Amino acid sequence: MAGLERGLQAQRIWQDLVSEHGFQGKYWSVKRYVMRLKSRQPLPFRRLETAAGLEAQVDFGQGAWVKGPDGKRRRPWVFRVVLSHSRKGYSEVVWRQTTEAFVDCLENAFRHFGGVPERIVLDNLKAAVTKADWYDPEIHPKLQSFAQHHGTVFLPTKPYTPRHKGKIEGGVKYVQNNALAGRTFASLQEQNEYLWRWESQVADQRIHGTTKRQVRALFEEQERAALRPLPSSRFPQFREERRTVHRDGYVEVDKAYYAAPPEYVGRDVWVRWDSRLLRIHDDRWQSLYTHAITTAGKFRSCPGAIPQEKVSAVERGVEALLKQVGRIGTRTRDWCHAMVQARGVEGTRVLVGLRALAHTHDTSAIEHACELALASGSYRLRTIREVLKRNGGRKQEQFEFTQEHPVIRPLADYSLGSLSEFRRDRTPPTSPSGAE
Repeated sequence: MAGLERGLQAQRIWQDLVSEHGFQGKYWSVKRYVMRLKSRQPLPFRRLETAAGLEAQVDFGQGAWVKGPDGKRRRPWVFRVVLSHSRKGYSEVVWRQTTEAFVDCLENAFRHFGGVPERIVLDNLKAAVTKADWYDPEIHPKLQSFAQHHGTVFLPTKPYTPRHKGKIEGGVKYVQNNALAGRTFASLQEQNEYLWRWESQVADQRIHGTTKRQVRALFEEQERAALRPLPSSRFPQFREERRTVHRDGYVEVDKAYYAAPPEYVGRDVWVRWDSRLLRIHDDRWQSLYTHAITTAGKFRSCPGAIPQEKVSAVERGVEALLKQVGRIGTRTRDWCHAMVQARGVEGTRVLVGLRALAHTHDTSAIEHACELALASGSYRLRTIREVLKRNGGRKQEQFEFTQEHPVIRPLADYSLGSLSEFRRDRTPPTSPSGAE
């Protein structure tokens, strides 16, 4: 007994008995005796009383039966929150223990109390805790936002340890046994209205067995003023779920499609949306993209959502293409502008093809081909290709133009004088002696 009072374990007690008292028995006999002594002297649980405004405890329990017009009965869940100092409570029944229902009930409770406690103690509800861990639990992201909005924190209890929230364990039983036992209601709303009257007329009027004070009086005298002030607006209700980014770079929400960053293809992201906006977050809840809500079957994209490698030259637009091909030279630029003016939207692909020729042909050869094509009024890419093919990259004076497109003017439209003048301008001068 002396060893146990000193906090020694069975192994140490046996060692001391052997070395100091010549004990001949086995270790297991000492261990069995120590276990019997411990079972006779259980340690008392420690009671924890909290200051006013410091803590509220929350839990769910089964509500009373609801019998609908069709005669079918359903049993909802009763949400209960109790302020740990004054024991003032709030109760509300809901059909499902969802995160949205939990948030709504807790917000209604704060409005009922007229303030917010510093911390909220709860067990590891699936609606609130995504991963139970005594040392580092993972709170549902929506609950984290709710806590930030109201200036409070959530503290889950140790798993499978209901005594860590003993005030609310008794509070739920009190509602079930006093308010709801033996009752049946016609609707969920009827049951809630009854609970709100019961809180005011019965629960608030009782003398609590521990505090020895009337619940309402203790709350009004000490706890109401100690609660933190309510935020100016209610917590904006929204939905959020994890989504996988499809191969096309979009996530699907309510049958509509929203672009995610290209590097997240095949990965999971958090999606949070309401009636107006949809936000995409990574696992650390850093914002990635924000979209306006659209209807089913529609797509929402934004700058940067499509990798540059997947943006075609046509999508970049005529102006961007004209700027690129214009770097080849002034004659190329002039031909391109004239071609776009003559062919309209068809000219966009022509510009893409001309840009490709710049990778395989000399700049001077392209400049020469564009000069000849512009002089003859030919705005087909095949004309440029024929000049480059026949000339092999070298300049040439004459070539035959194809005449297979309506925008190509026939040679008959040109006067002999203008063609002669063009050839004369392109003929190099002879030496004074007449030698070539």
